[in-house]
Amino acid sequence: MTDPLNSDWPTVELDPLRRLKVIASASKHASYAERLFDVPVERLWAVVSDLQRELPHIVPGLRSFAITSSEKDRLTGQAVSAFGHREHFDVVLRPGWCLMQSKVLSGGMAAVAEGDGTRFAFFSSLRFPGGQTVDRVRRLSAERRTSMIFDRLQQRVDVRSLPGVTK
Repeated sequence: MTDPLNSDWPTVELDPLRRLKVIASASKHASYAERLFDVPVERLWAVVSDLQRELPHIVPGLRSFAITSSEKDRLTGQAVSAFGHREHFDVVLRPGWCLMQSKVLSGGMAAVAEGDGTRFAFFSSLRFPGGQTVDRVRRLSAERRTSMIFDRLQQRVDVRSLPGVTK
């Protein structure tokens, strides 16, 4: 038998967007959407990767997100909803890639350069027993919610692009 590490089998590397699409596809009843933004990937990613300052501006219903520990690209954080619900998240944050998971929610963001702009993707899925039923109902408003997230992201990119604005 041929050693798989030394075989002639083709291999492929997936860019962050394709990786996120695979994860979303493997998640039950995930909400997944993409949008092309007319800004360089570095500028867009500087906003979305600033989880503590920007995520509450971008995600509806999120009051705050605090990083509680950090080691290289692995973070832990605490999200607080508009209703005061607290949720602990494990986070992997790399250039163009963010995957977040709590006991009840999986989510992620990815960005890749496309021409002079950036293709950005966002996904979320519930992870608890019976979550599939809630996710089916949630999917009815997923397009509107994702559109709102993308619109808010564009607003935050625009605001952070103004001279002298860092927040």
